[in-house]
Amino acid sequence: MGFDLSKRHLGMVEMTAAMILSGSLGYFVVASGLTADQAVFYRCLLGAYFLGVYGLYRGNLNFQAISPKYWALCLFCGVAIPVNWVMLFTAYQLSSISISTAVYHTQPFFLLFLGVVFLRKRLSVQKILWILLAFIGVILAIDLSLSQISLTSGYVLGLLLSFGAAFLYALVTLITMRLTAIKPDVMALVQMTVGAIVLLPFMGGDGLPDLTLSHWHYILLIGLVHTALKYILLYSALQKLKAPVVAVLSFIYPVVAIVIDVLFLDQVLTMAQIIGIFLIVFGGYAISMKLPFPYVEKSLKIGRKKPPKSKSLSGV
Repeated sequence: MGFDLSKRHLGMVEMTAAMILSGSLGYFVVASGLTADQAVFYRCLLGAYFLGVYGLYRGNLNFQAISPKYWALCLFCGVAIPVNWVMLFTAYQLSSISISTAVYHTQPFFLLFLGVVFLRKRLSVQKILWILLAFIGVILAIDLSLSQISLTSGYVLGLLLSFGAAFLYALVTLITMRLTAIKPDVMALVQMTVGAIVLLPFMGGDGLPDLTLSHWHYILLIGLVHTALKYILLYSALQKLKAPVVAVLSFIYPVVAIVIDVLFLDQVLTMAQIIGIFLIVFGGYAISMKLPFPYVEKSLKIGRKKPPKSKSLSGV
């Protein structure tokens, strides 16, 4: 049975809104003046609170299906997710939202490599070529000169943190794919609750009194709109859309982040960086959509007596 058209369109609107919120998050984090750990702490705290209230209202909070093994994996993800956010938010401040977002979107490639290592999956030649193309994009996007290559450089540290955040996100994604018995909204609630608890000791005794009314405006926006509302829209959309549509709409996120960075934070990108960002985003899109690499599909068929009965040569 196919998807109802109106339901599908509603899902596309919800997914688009969720990705716009994801893309605009960096601006509010930078504009808030909060440190990265403060922004993540309040995001986790308020996100957990609002998602918990929403879950109780909807009757979705069922923790009985979580086995001890799954609890352990959830708790690990609950630590990894806020660390991932702290690394990314710090990268926003050290380099820029545009470059950090572009580098962060190497996560699909990390996910592929983790699949090879832990799930013993095989990479097709076409996926390897898309990864190489995206790697060229990374080199162009980061625009490093030899004088900048130093661990004391804030820009370089921001790039390393973006890569680290991408790796952690890919690792959490790989684990989440195995936790099929847990509803996504329940998992998000557990992760954010754990994240708030983990980050609480790092707030210090002087963290709360220093917050102004302006800070609280941003905190409420980040916690309520860019976290709770975004997750509600995202999970609702995932129930209405097929995977290819979700994959395509997901790339609204980096586009929005880059446009906002350029228009509102006066970020100036060179032509090489623009091309590099495009190569990274398109490479991830091509892998998500299982697009054939140009001129490679035919060459792979040469010499085959009986081609495999498969619709695509780009499967992992």
